[in-house]
Amino acid sequence: MSGVVPVVTKLAPIPVAAYSQAIKAGGFIYISGQVPLTTDNKLVEGGKEDIKVQTHQVLKNLRGVVEGAGSSWEKLVKLNIFITDMSKFPLVNEVYAEYFTTHKPARSCVAVRELPLGADIEIEAVALQ
Repeated sequence: MSGVVPVVTKLAPIPVAAYSQAIKAGGFIYISGQVPLTTDNKLVEGGKEDIKVQTHQVLKNLRGVVEGAGSSWEKLVKLNIFITDMSKFPLVNEVYAEYFTTHKPARSCVAVRELPLGADIEIEAVALQ
């Protein structure tokens, strides 16, 4: 697997299963889905009741992986958002807009039945190295 480098950083929660926080390959960083865990791998306090709290934590985790991989927020090119309740999308988007004021990467949002650890949101991303 020449040219494929796993990313390991303490700036985001460690993986809770058999996956890497991110993989560097071909000039890109492929960031695994981030759920609203704190760096000690606990669901963010108040998060289960509040999608905005969860979204803030997920975006903080995403930033931690991007920076831990040696890249930057402005190099994010694509995000995929998964949420368990599409009626909460306006709240997710409100928080998202705080993090992406001028730089606006491509994005998708998909409703799913459930997410790992009982989370209500997960975001995966691709960034340039």
